[in-house]
Amino acid sequence: MKAPRLISLILVLALAFGLVSGASAQDVSGDLEIFSWWTGGGEEAGLNALIERFSELYPEVNVINSAVAGGSGVNARAVLTTRMLGGDPPDTFQVHAGEELNALWVEAGLMEPLNDIYEENGWLDDFPQGLLDLISDDEGNIYVVPVNIHRSNVLWYVPGNLEEWGVTVPADWDEFLNTTCPALQEAGVTPLSVGENWTQAHLWESVALAELGAEGYNGLWNGETNWASPEVVGVFETFGQILDCTNEDRNALTWQDASQMVAEGRAAFNVMGDWAAGYFLVDLALEPGEGFAWAPSPGTEGVFMMLSDTFGLPKNAPNPEAVRAWLSFLGTPEAQDIFNPLKGSLPANTSANIDDPELYNAYFQEAYEDWTTNVIVGSQAHGAVAPQAFTNGFANIIATFAADRDAASASASAAELALQTGVGR
Repeated sequence: MKAPRLISLILVLALAFGLVSGASAQDVSGDLEIFSWWTGGGEEAGLNALIERFSELYPEVNVINSAVAGGSGVNARAVLTTRMLGGDPPDTFQVHAGEELNALWVEAGLMEPLNDIYEENGWLDDFPQGLLDLISDDEGNIYVVPVNIHRSNVLWYVPGNLEEWGVTVPADWDEFLNTTCPALQEAGVTPLSVGENWTQAHLWESVALAELGAEGYNGLWNGETNWASPEVVGVFETFGQILDCTNEDRNALTWQDASQMVAEGRAAFNVMGDWAAGYFLVDLALEPGEGFAWAPSPGTEGVFMMLSDTFGLPKNAPNPEAVRAWLSFLGTPEAQDIFNPLKGSLPANTSANIDDPELYNAYFQEAYEDWTTNVIVGSQAHGAVAPQAFTNGFANIIATFAADRDAASASASAAELALQTGVGR
């Protein structure tokens, strides 16, 4: 479906819904600052569509879109930390479900519980229990509302280009390194595009999942896999060989730039989360299955590496009633069906209209099937399984490794970082 038609359909469906539950529109007014890192592509379009519909429902609320540019929230999180610790929280902010939320903001006592919103809307039965566990403390307090489910381990490509170059989608990294990469390099094509540092860490987690398997990968976070083991050294060694098959200007590119290399035929493959589907659909107006296609990243068939974008209510937010109205809207099937087809993600609310192919194209249908049948693991690069302190330090390890390719040193540094940040305890 072309992007303009998709957007039109979403707006038509939005108008067909009535008011969401919670405070009436007449009771809610004032400014509502929404803080995120959604500044481009389908994610910006999705956020804007949500704000447009919310403004129709609550016309007395003045929404302030305080999005900060920077892929995966690298810059936004730094700004947010300064504001939160300085006593100047936004009304609501984007945060990944899991340790990015729990180890920092919940642990610090800076978030309000939202159980009443879940109970009022009947959401305790609508959101998967595993997802609720990621956004709750040990006492059962729920702190955020998830707007989506993303998949991290996706390999993107253009079918016609692969046919022209005489290569196929590699089943694992061994095939990629020994068959696919040499063939593409000989043809003068970049085998795998990658961008700035965080996208390299994103690629690393897919390599780790493939090389260690789901149990070994989970062991990195629960303490059962030793970061200094030969197996993890081997992950870094494989990762280094894969980097040799990527573009040399990677540190100068955004994730969108790396995705566009694939769309334009300058690169054959790219490993990126399925927000890339939103970019291909909305920004580039490509047809799924023809202009772009997808597969699990090499060696990860049968495993779904997940992350989830959420919003919550920080303590001392300037306008908590407006935040509660926003959150009560955000978790509804209506809002999730407005946002996710544009963002390139799956609805977190299981009552959303995922079966509608006019809203959710072939990619979403396949991804939802995998979400509901595959082994589920959490993304490190996007906050599900490791605290932000580990993620920040690991970014430095990836940068150093990309320069020196010392796998043993990288593995030892990661082991030390895990110990320092409490990972695996």
